[in-house]
Amino acid sequence: MNADEYTNLEQVERSHWYYSGKRELVRYWLKRCGPLRPDQKLLDCGAGTGIFAQEISGLCQVSVLDDHEESIRLLRARFPEDRILRVSGAPIPVADASFDYLTALDVLEHIEQDRMAVKEFARIVKPGGHVVITVPASMALWSDWDVALHHHRRYDKAGLRSIFGAEQWSIEAVNYTNIAAFPAVWAIRHWRCLWARIRRTNTRLEDVTIPAWVNWVLRRLFVEFGKVSALPFPFGVSLILVARRR
Repeated sequence: MNADEYTNLEQVERSHWYYSGKRELVRYWLKRCGPLRPDQKLLDCGAGTGIFAQEISGLCQVSVLDDHEESIRLLRARFPEDRILRVSGAPIPVADASFDYLTALDVLEHIEQDRMAVKEFARIVKPGGHVVITVPASMALWSDWDVALHHHRRYDKAGLRSIFGAEQWSIEAVNYTNIAAFPAVWAIRHWRCLWARIRRTNTRLEDVTIPAWVNWVLRRLFVEFGKVSALPFPFGVSLILVARRR
């Protein structure tokens, strides 16, 4: 991401319904895989500002990985140097089977060779260990937001499944999330140019502060639908995948 995107992210990430809801949802799925123990190790890939990793660090031993200078600066304010990995591409500088858990929250879409990244995940996660992955869904939602964040793609369920090969991974859950917001997000992103002309602003609605009660409702809808695994949703703004290393 661009450096100014990290500034925007840090300003809204703690309370914004999407970012806070995503962190809550991933914690839920990690606990379903676990429970996490203090002797276990987790690697948060593409750690960004480090807020998620900081929140989960009370449950297990957390290391963080990123390749952007602005992210590394923010991570150093939250983690000791020996817990910070800086890497661009593969391989990740750790031994095979180093981690019990790996998280990658909206990371794979930034990586051109996403299959190679998942193979590297398989190398460093212990047999029986778990990954929890989130990605943006549906190319129908592609917009200037994706361009600004340097996304290579948005995923559908089949595409996300396909990069987690059955010889290395057992997929325990994969589903669309952020179901309730999909119609509004679709409309907003398809009419963004018209919106900008009418309002005479280039402000992205993803960064706009909304009333607290609306923020709470959107977060609850996001998280509660995201906990569902038995009902396969046909669409959503995001996808979540939980897989166990064979």
